[in-house]
Amino acid sequence: DMYSQDGAGEEPEWVRTEREQFLEFRDKNRDGKMDKEETRDWILPSDYDHAEAEARHLVYESDQNKDGKLSKEEIVEKYDLFVGSQATDFGEALVRHDEF
Repeated sequence: DMYSQDGAGEEPEWVRTEREQFLEFRDKNRDGKMDKEETRDWILPSDYDHAEAEARHLVYESDQNKDGKLSKEEIVEKYDLFVGSQATDFGEALVRHDEF
């Protein structure tokens, strides 16, 4: 989102929050701007496993009986999540495998 300081209104809370995030975490070399390395660390943090996070999301959203496992019925019930998921290669796995 972009914020314009036009007018005399008070700065929105989200702008203050973003400024704090920038100053405390994103601008690591304190030069007032994000360089290539800082941008990469922000978008793809090295301590964050995207595949694991997506898998956890799919289980959380689909596991209706909350047993920590997905049944065929639970997956079929939430097929739209799996088709749109990066974990299933945007649904390409459903096209390549007869069992789906």
